[in-house]
Formats: sequence, structure tokens, C-alpha cells
Amino acid sequence: MANGDESDQIRELQARLRQLKLMSVAPTGFYGSKTTAAVRTFQSGHGLPATGSVDETTWKKIEGASKKPTEDELRPPTTNEVDAPDPRCMHGRVMCISKESRTLAWMIDGKIVSTMDVRFGSENTPTREGEFKVEWKAKDWVSTIYHTPMPYSMFFSEGQAVHYSSDFAARGYAGASHGCVNVRDKGKLSSLFDQVQVGDKVVVYW
Repeated sequence: MANGDESDQIRELQARLRQLKLMSVAPTGFYGSKTTAAVRTFQSGHGLPATGSVDETTWKKIEGASKKPTEDELRPPTTNEVDAPDPRCMHGRVMCISKESRTLAWMIDGKIVSTMDVRFGSENTPTREGEFKVEWKAKDWVSTIYHTPMPYSMFFSEGQAVHYSSDFAARGYAGASHGCVNVRDKGKLSSLFDQVQVGDKVVVYW
């Protein structure tokens, strides 16, 4: 297992690293920089080469030092922990969206007002990264391409939008969007939709 991989085994790895107090974020199944750093710390403390990736020796040591994760540990009901905001999020009204922690933080003048879990597009339909603006909003939108409901849509980049996804609510990270930023908490997104104005900033970053 190494940086950039995604699997259920990585979800288990992250849950075990969390038991060992080496990770604080909820398991996502995606091997990013936080997982790499946690594995490197574990390896350094156990006399293994600190590669940051998991070979058989490292996996056996992690298994020996932790217990088999419960379903709640693998898929905790709590929201993902928010990353340190990108510097571009620190001024004005911003939807600050981290691909690493899979979170959206609604920020005003550098203060986090609310946060929610998000998921992104697949490899074939990736969510664009960069700095954008909310171009338009639609409370009851249906995709003109895929003909699926996209409630509380806030469009920021040529058809890509932040919107509620019933599939994300039901299946979690087992699925992916077609490039949009999916939110699974309808209540939180409804409140955010009422606050966000056309022209507000959107930052999508790793």
C-alpha cells in the first residue's frame, strides 16, 4: 500500500493507525500524505525503514500493535476532521474544499463557520482544483447530462457544482461523482445554500 492507492485494506490500515494515535482523521480508504506521514512515524518507532509505504513486514507489525477495527472504527459516524485551510481560504467568503481530508469548510474572513463531508469525481471525471467563484445557484436542479437530481447546486466551474447527493448519503465513499463536489448531509448543505452568494470564492485543493 502506498501514496495514491485506494482500497478497503487502506481503510483498515487507517483505523489501526488511529488506534495507535498516529492519525486523527477518520478512515477514508485513500492513501494520502497524512497516511504516509503516520506510517513513516510508525516505521521509525519500530526499527523499520521509514519509507512511508506499507510492505508485508510493516503491515504485520501494525497488525500486531493494534486490534481488528470495528465497523464504527472503519466508518465512524463523525465528520472527517478538517485540514488546515489553504492560504487562499483565509480572506473573504469561501467554500474551502480539501481533497486530502474530504471536507468542505465554509469560511468567512479566516474563521470556519461550518464543515461537512464531501466526495469528488473519479479518475475519469476528476473534480477540478484551483480557485473559482460561485457562478450560479439552483435549489432544485436536475443534471442535464446524467438526468439525476442535484439539490442545492452551487456551480463554480463549467458544470461542476457543490450539491447534495443521495448516493453519497447511502453509499459513502464506495461511489464517486461525475466531477461535482457531493455533500451527504442535506440539512447542513441547505443551511449553507442559504448563506452562500453568487460571487463567493471556491477553493479546491490537495
